Amino acid sequence: MEFTAQDSAILERIMLWRRDVRHFRPDPVPEDVLARLRAAMDHAPSVGNARPWRVIRVEDPALRAAVRAEFTRCNHNAAASYEGEQAQAYGRLKLAGLDAAPVQLAVFTETDPQAGHRLGRATMELTLQQSTAMAIFALWLAARAENLGLGAVSILAPSVIERLFAVPAHWEFAGYLCLGHPAFMDDTPLLHRAEWQQNAPTLWETR
Repeated sequence: MEFTAQDSAILERIMLWRRDVRHFRPDPVPEDVLARLRAAMDHAPSVGNARPWRVIRVEDPALRAAVRAEFTRCNHNAAASYEGEQAQAYGRLKLAGLDAAPVQLAVFTETDPQAGHRLGRATMELTLQQSTAMAIFALWLAARAENLGLGAVSILAPSVIERLFAVPAHWEFAGYLCLGHPAFMDDTPLLHRAEWQQNAPTLWETR
């Protein structure tokens, strides 16, 4: 299969317009769309074909409320670590879409999978977590191509989330994802708009 310049341009547009979305409309996401997004994760690369990502779709209002409470606790602690103008800037940031996102996913990494037979990770165990990250990114791009937004909530204590969802001991929390229709389209990422930090060019050296 060979791709065209038009294919490359479309992929570039999807990547340029990918956003860490925090503002959602509450409209439901059709099940057939969610099935396509799940398939996108199925197509992600993984070390030794171990496919270590485990996804829980969070529908229970009590579980959602508990995640929201944990975010509030962690966010309060994070805010206290900043001072002066940076503390004020942090306070202006919206760092989660937990209140409105219709689809919420808790993602974990199976740290001792039978699949893959340890191929490719004997000296680099982190490749399991890297595989999960690639599956999340595949989902992120696929969601954008469906005109959906996805936002990752990282201000959560992994041990608390693992206990909350009562996952097996060898499941490691990887991320909590909010998914849905974005409330608005913006060509400026939130952290740029809030003057938190601009993009720096990728470090790419030749040695």
